[in-house]
Amino acid sequence: MNYRFSAMLHIPGDVRDAIAFYGQAFGATIGWSTPPAEDMVAQLQAHGAEFWVHPAGEAIGNPAPQPGSTTVRLMLIVDDPDALFARAVTAGAVVRSPMQDRDYGWRDGSIEDPLGHRWEIGKPL
Repeated sequence: MNYRFSAMLHIPGDVRDAIAFYGQAFGATIGWSTPPAEDMVAQLQAHGAEFWVHPAGEAIGNPAPQPGSTTVRLMLIVDDPDALFARAVTAGAVVRSPMQDRDYGWRDGSIEDPLGHRWEIGKPL
């Protein structure tokens, strides 16, 4: 039996804006979606990684991240973390921790996307 992990991000506001950001920042494309609308649900794929975007809403049990906080951090492990990190920042992400070699054997950095989600981007050294 095989398992596959796929995160679902709760998106405040128009989900189409999130899809546009993730396309620009990570090269994500839509694998599956409901019809395009502010409240659409979509599976995004970025170079073999998969994650979902879904409208945030307390009534449906999908709270949006609060400013300055998060309930999860997402890790993208890529061959060229510096390039993807720069691409995400150019697309509108905010640097939380700069890209650098770490004493624990990784080169990584941390960003917060315009929707309030935290991403670690890196690779083992």
